[in-house]
Amino acid sequence: MTSTAPKHHKAKALKPGSVRPAKELCSECGLCDTYYIHYVKEACAFINQQIPELETESHGRARDLDNENELYFGVHQEMMAARKVEPIEGAQWTGIVSTIAIEMLTQGKVEGVVCVQNTPEDRFQPMPVIARTPEEILAARVNKPTLSPNLSILEQVEQSGMKRLLAIGVGCQIQALRAVEKQLGLEKLYVLGTPCVDNVTRAGLQKFLETTSRSPETVVHYEFMQDFRVHFKHEDGSTETVPFFGLKTNQLKDVFAPSCMTCFDYVNSLADLVVGYMGAPFGWQWIVVRNDTGKEMLEMAMEQLETQPVMSKGDRRQAVQQSIPAYDQGVTLPMWAAKLMGVVIEKIGPKGLEYARFSIDSHFTRNYLYTKRNYPQKLQQHVPEFAKKIVDQYQLPED
Repeated sequence: MTSTAPKHHKAKALKPGSVRPAKELCSECGLCDTYYIHYVKEACAFINQQIPELETESHGRARDLDNENELYFGVHQEMMAARKVEPIEGAQWTGIVSTIAIEMLTQGKVEGVVCVQNTPEDRFQPMPVIARTPEEILAARVNKPTLSPNLSILEQVEQSGMKRLLAIGVGCQIQALRAVEKQLGLEKLYVLGTPCVDNVTRAGLQKFLETTSRSPETVVHYEFMQDFRVHFKHEDGSTETVPFFGLKTNQLKDVFAPSCMTCFDYVNSLADLVVGYMGAPFGWQWIVVRNDTGKEMLEMAMEQLETQPVMSKGDRRQAVQQSIPAYDQGVTLPMWAAKLMGVVIEKIGPKGLEYARFSIDSHFTRNYLYTKRNYPQKLQQHVPEFAKKIVDQYQLPED
């Protein structure tokens, strides 16, 4: 009698500390911590970049490279700015992601939600879970700004027998998830994404906090915001802001994970629905509905949201061009000059979608240079066409 078990059931998850197939480019998404490692050569975002193909599978078409909004932000039906009328206490912003997840669960759309809590010992150490109650979802609120093995729970998903799942994650996790989606035995997968850039290991995060914040041990969460400042929230409820241009770039240049320095999916292009901040006015969240599934998810929370149309103001290009050599050379301004520059740019600089394009341009040019210098053999296949078109707008330093 022959076994009908899927081939991946025979694969062996890697042991902790083992070298991953993507080697130093591993983003620790968690796929290799399961028997789904069987599919890693196809699924891993850093071994086999396949965004256009997976966009077509997930959304019915790939992005239109001649449409500037799609070139930058991926396939979408609509974009808006939103915030909760009644914010969730303790949420990173107003709690839109948590609210959608809770509504999906309580209204029976899904049986579980893949999200990330933190370990009891460390508020910044990610602990992926399959949440089955609103309380478990709320325990996952606030970003964990470190590499997180979200997909390490995939075996649990399959073994649980659940058929309808919501997964929350960032681009590299979602690309791998989409690649193995058909193997999960689900009737319906909903994907809620957040934009992601410049992630770090837990040790890297500690270095960032210690070189940037006045009180690293009391930081609850932080974000690089639209006003060109890093906003730190502390345990006592106080907010600390540090201008981007005052960061100790020379000390922090090597703190980001190599996977993040070779990533071109800032906007989480394969999620059904994306919630972030980068394309919205300060204090609001930016929502990108990519397909009908994303629209269905957003509808679950619309009555609890205040919304407004997206806007775009200013011109990013000169600021991006100036940022290329500044980052490349590890330039750090004196704090008085950094604050002054921050005030000027906040007044006349890019806002709304133009700020989002500024952020994408500055990271894509940096990452293109990093990939070209460190992984030249991967450059052509690994950098998507949309990223090449964005990078081509700028003058890069000759090596």
